Amino acid sequence: MASLTDLALGLVTLLLVPRLPRDIVWARYWRAAFAWAAATALAGAVYHGVLVDVPRIGGITWAVMSTMVVVVMSFMLAATVVQVLGPARAVWFWPLRLLGVAAYVVIAATGSPSITAIMLCESITMACIIGLWVWAWRRRHPAARAMLVAIGASIAAAMFRLVPGAAELLWTDPDSAYHLGQIVGIVLLFRAVAHGGAVEDAASGPETSPRFRRS
Repeated sequence: MASLTDLALGLVTLLLVPRLPRDIVWARYWRAAFAWAAATALAGAVYHGVLVDVPRIGGITWAVMSTMVVVVMSFMLAATVVQVLGPARAVWFWPLRLLGVAAYVVIAATGSPSITAIMLCESITMACIIGLWVWAWRRRHPAARAMLVAIGASIAAAMFRLVPGAAELLWTDPDSAYHLGQIVGIVLLFRAVAHGGAVEDAASGPETSPRFRRS
């Protein structure tokens, strides 16, 4: 079941990639995030269905998949920074991204690169993304509300893995419930990106209360 739900997540995400905007600066980062998310889910389908019982190969596959998750979050943060603050503020991406990467490196170095560890580390990156979208929502960014709803759905899906017994609400295992919840989250994220807006003044920053426009 975990393999099939991961496959469904990967295929849905892959189908959405070509439907994302193309002619906007920040769109390429969202397209990369969706493409990597699709690849990660498809790799997860193979892992759960075939490699999970092969310790040596499965361990290598898991290490690759965990790295792919970090890449997805990196593109999501880059897209958010550019879309909310404008291309001129893209330099903000690096210090924000390094927080999550540094936390993951520390945990991986201890030999504990579990899914829970990744979620905890990437929660730092997610907090940065949420913070930027909350700031944008307060300034009436056209995509902010939809983005926050999509992010909320993804966080809710993660609870199926983190909260004992939560997956029983869907009569399935934690991994499968998480994948099903992520399908809802990725569709909502697609809608937010497809109907989003960008900073009108690329040089604007948090101190200037920029205007936003619809794409």
